[in-house]
Amino acid sequence: MDSAFERLSARYFDEVLALSPVEATQLGEHRFDNRLDDLSPTGRADQLRVARKLLDALKGIDTAQLSRAHQVDAQLLQDDLQYRIWKVEHLQAWRWNPLLYTDLAGNSLYLLMSRDFAPPWERLASAAARLEALPRLLAQERESLDPARVPRIHAETALKQNAGVIELIDQLIAPQIHVLSAADQGRLVNALERARTALSQQQIWLEKRLLPDAKGDFRLGAELFDQKLRFELASSLSREQIRSSAEAELARVRHEMYALARRVLAARPGATALPESPTPDQEQTAIAAALDLAAADQPPRDGVYRAVQRAYVTAEQFVRTHDLITLYGDPLEIIPMPQFAQGVSVAFCDTPGPLEKSRKTYYDVAPIPADWTDAQTRSYLREYNTRALHELTIHEAMPGHYVQLAHSNRYASPLRAALQSDTFIEGWAVYAERLMAEQGYLDGDPLMHLVQLKWYLRSIGNAILDQAMHVDGISRDAAMQLMTHDTFQEEREAAAKWVRAQLTATQLSSYFVGVQEHLRLREEARARWGADFNLRRYHDTVLSYGSPPVPDVRALMFDLPIPTD
Repeated sequence: MDSAFERLSARYFDEVLALSPVEATQLGEHRFDNRLDDLSPTGRADQLRVARKLLDALKGIDTAQLSRAHQVDAQLLQDDLQYRIWKVEHLQAWRWNPLLYTDLAGNSLYLLMSRDFAPPWERLASAAARLEALPRLLAQERESLDPARVPRIHAETALKQNAGVIELIDQLIAPQIHVLSAADQGRLVNALERARTALSQQQIWLEKRLLPDAKGDFRLGAELFDQKLRFELASSLSREQIRSSAEAELARVRHEMYALARRVLAARPGATALPESPTPDQEQTAIAAALDLAAADQPPRDGVYRAVQRAYVTAEQFVRTHDLITLYGDPLEIIPMPQFAQGVSVAFCDTPGPLEKSRKTYYDVAPIPADWTDAQTRSYLREYNTRALHELTIHEAMPGHYVQLAHSNRYASPLRAALQSDTFIEGWAVYAERLMAEQGYLDGDPLMHLVQLKWYLRSIGNAILDQAMHVDGISRDAAMQLMTHDTFQEEREAAAKWVRAQLTATQLSSYFVGVQEHLRLREEARARWGADFNLRRYHDTVLSYGSPPVPDVRALMFDLPIPTD
């Protein structure tokens, strides 16, 4: 049975990824680098046919006879194939989400040119093939999208990102034409010209046709949201259970922040009232006053990258000194986020494909928009003050995503590498923030701890906002109140999160659900291992299984039955 399952896993890479070549490139599977996804009705039918065929083959395997590792992978494969079918048939983003197309267009080229997995001329040849297919993809976008179903915020963001694809071509591809032979240069130049023309025409279509007619509702509604939540989180928790848990944790963490604020403010002249049992207004005022002290320490507008680089050095030294986890020597580079990817998040960790080993990871940080006013910039830098940039770096890099995924990429199963759990990954990054505070990062600075708790509040607020946006119909004013008042986010951060929550659904819940799972797992390990427990052993063990859902890690760690649907 194990051999049969391994053959089926190989078919997944041969058949599913052949129909999703940009996803394959992202994973580090480069056989299909010269292809571009087909999002026509025929292409979608092919995706459904292949997914159903593999699901039928999986039913013919007795999973009880598989090794425990393969039992986990079999469940992941089943969930992935079912999710792919659901997205085509029920979510139907191809009908209403133009970002599906701009993301494909941008990543189809960026993933080839930003990494040195092959010689430049080989990657440029693949880029030329994708550029030649780009007009076809853009035509499919125009044919597939129903403007009446497209939310306006999606159309506005697509307009910006499409322009970013043109910039990407000019910055990453055109300057390298000289490395090709004369014949290959001619092919690439022709492909570039046709792609630029197609993208420019698409820009006009997006602005003049799609944007004025974009009348869709960004909210998924309860039925689609709940279904997507189950697929995304791989959790049995209901939307209502997540909301109840998040609201209780929100109140608890605010009380903890008040206790820290009392400690910070007590010796300061003219401090606000700090009673042991505060009213809600007193609690709010004290926490805000303490956070103001942290917000005052910020880099200049043009100093964010230097601050992030310094934060990384400090965090790495702390992790090593405290022996928190094994650190591998995989290269990391901090870079500005490319324009085509901007507009959704402030930063992200762009790791090599999990099927590629020991290649460079990029820590992408979005620049402050050039058209922001001084007031908007001040708001941004209050949110991303010096301590917050430490927190961001902990989350995205050390010992967050970069470290965790360096471990994950060393797990032997290609299938598990391809089917990573976002809840495990995002939960780990939030857990890493808490870990560093627990261990006394920045010499136990109480303001650093306060910033960490504020960021945890953001994760809690994310889970509440996620379902409030897509199911409950929360207004912008109420959402801003949740973010700026209840979780102390600055106006610019909250405004960006309002946009992000419209553009995504269920992903914002992964942080809170994931960190709760990680914290429970650590305490269970501490209880089971007793005197044999230490943080390095625990962290190395948790990360040794790749990035499957946390319940699967728990089962593998403690020799428990593998969870199934």
